[in-house]
Amino acid sequence: MEAAYVARGCKVLDRRWRGKSGEIDLILADDDGVVFVEVKQASTVEAAAERLQPRQVKRILAAAEEYVARLPTGLATNMRLDLALVDRSGRIELREAALCA
Repeated sequence: MEAAYVARGCKVLDRRWRGKSGEIDLILADDDGVVFVEVKQASTVEAAAERLQPRQVKRILAAAEEYVARLPTGLATNMRLDLALVDRSGRIELREAALCA
């Protein structure tokens, strides 16, 4: 899925970044700001989506805030949180701005 983002012009900033709040699978930069991607894999994309629990979303959001706090623009940084769903055949479905508080 990283290649799909790079093909769109995104720059990879970090992979499997770990902060005090938790881990983020993929962090990229695009023209609009920073994109945080959570990857979920299961037999189907629907099953992969169901694996994401509200508690985990809160952890991801906290980790994203922790990450941007280190940047020059801090919490004023434009952020987007995407979900990458992978099925057993390797098909990837990207859901932009899928994660919210």
